[in-house]
Amino acid sequence: MKTLYLLAGCNGAGKTTAAYALLPNLLDCREFVNADEIARGLSPFRPETVSVQAGRLMLTRLQELLAAGETFALETTLATRIYLPFIEQARAQGYAVHLLFFWLSSADQAVARVKIRVREGGHNIPEPVIRRRYETGLRYFFSRYRTAVDTWLFVDNTTTPGKVVAEGTPDEILVSNAEIWPRLTTIYHDEAGRY
Repeated sequence: MKTLYLLAGCNGAGKTTAAYALLPNLLDCREFVNADEIARGLSPFRPETVSVQAGRLMLTRLQELLAAGETFALETTLATRIYLPFIEQARAQGYAVHLLFFWLSSADQAVARVKIRVREGGHNIPEPVIRRRYETGLRYFFSRYRTAVDTWLFVDNTTTPGKVVAEGTPDEILVSNAEIWPRLTTIYHDEAGRY
């Protein structure tokens, strides 16, 4: 079955690392669309200068893959609702949509991980942007995205290896970590009051 995977989480959560480990080998997914990787292809030494262009190219590529009926994955912080209509479009075209959310225990940890990435030659993201995306991504995960997909998996990626906190469908939830999940749902519960 054709499948769309969303690899989501804050900056520094390990989404790209997980993509390279999971997608080709475990999920048999050969297409991975990532605006940061596109930007590095356009301007390897200053990818931040072409982020808007990379974002446009990413959206174009997503539509191409959808039109071709390919199984593919995209990476996102979920700090925008732009992917909700895209998910709806994919599901209407017969796609199974699965969301893997990689969580870090704090925005401070996200900032620290991005600093390490920059020291190792990776791309930088301004600290205020990291902090904003951390909060917004969690809010949208709980209020919008987890009910828009067929299945979701929420992983605590604070330590290696990551640990499943909860997983579910729009109608069911299986909680694996009875400490973290209730705390997060108290903070970020969705507007309908579902947890």
